[in-house]
Amino acid sequence: MVEMMNEGMAEDLAIAGGLIAVQCIAAVHAVFMSYLMTLEIDPLTIVIFTCFSTFLVVFPFAIYFERKKWPQKFSYKLIIQILMLSFGGVTLFQSFSLKGIKLTSPTMGTAMPNLAPGLIFIIAWTLRLEKVNVRSTYSKVKILGTIICVAGALAMSLMQSISPPAPKIETGMKLPTFPPDAIFDMKKIKGCLYLVASVVILSNAYVLQAFILRDFPAPISLSATISLLGAFMTAIAELLQDHRLKTGGQNLSVPKLIGFTFLAGAVLGLCFSFHGWAVKKKGPVLVSMFSPISTVCSIIFSAVTLGDTINIGSLVGMFLMFTGLYFVLWAKGKEGFDYGDGLETEFDAEKPLLS
Repeated sequence: MVEMMNEGMAEDLAIAGGLIAVQCIAAVHAVFMSYLMTLEIDPLTIVIFTCFSTFLVVFPFAIYFERKKWPQKFSYKLIIQILMLSFGGVTLFQSFSLKGIKLTSPTMGTAMPNLAPGLIFIIAWTLRLEKVNVRSTYSKVKILGTIICVAGALAMSLMQSISPPAPKIETGMKLPTFPPDAIFDMKKIKGCLYLVASVVILSNAYVLQAFILRDFPAPISLSATISLLGAFMTAIAELLQDHRLKTGGQNLSVPKLIGFTFLAGAVLGLCFSFHGWAVKKKGPVLVSMFSPISTVCSIIFSAVTLGDTINIGSLVGMFLMFTGLYFVLWAKGKEGFDYGDGLETEFDAEKPLLS
């Protein structure tokens, strides 16, 4: 009995430590991607190389662990769903996310995905994939948490897009003074819109993935498949848009680009695999509670490496978003199967957010 308790405690510590490491790696990845884009490398090019690298790393795990779970026959419906998930969840989501990071900051890029649980709840409720009883305390908390989360994201986006105007230098010995009116940086507003669009796409991709996993119950294999297809789709999109792959020219040689992006894709592939294993062991609610760590780490890394700063208003919006996230996750973890009217829900703490 004591040995079993020790093994369970060791596994819990390993999962917690691994999830903290994954979030720190995600923050480093966002900062590193921001640096690559300063070398005039197109976000689509980065998506192509990193997704292909992810496929090379994840596919052997898929063969070893999930080969017996592969469907014997792929229907046209399943093929179309996989293609839609590859285009939306890889090409659109990652390219929009990188463009948003390029125009704003890695901190914004790691903070915005915390909107996903609330948006998934709204989508699931709209599509009647999740049963909601407005008389239930937990349902009310989830609705309130979603509203707070969205309000925090909007506040953070607005405050992040405000730039102080150039100081007016007056004659004499007076110090420079700033006019009271603030200037909205249209570039940052555009970047925030890219990030919001990427999170909306990600939330819908989660919903679509839930349907696909019913016929293709192999999440690692599905991740490898959409990474490969997404890389090809992104390459086609960039060739149609720019008629060539923008590799940064003289700022970064092609071999170095391949090396950097392969390293990033390989690390992300391993992180995805560990993340999926942790979800299987402890459920998505516990795993999701670690997600704000990446935002905190990205603030520190961005300040140290890129010299980025974040204003008080953005911090307040970020706090609201994290508060709303934990409201949703708390209600998700506490709600029971019975809502009091005989209705039961499949969406508990031990199952995927949409299953």
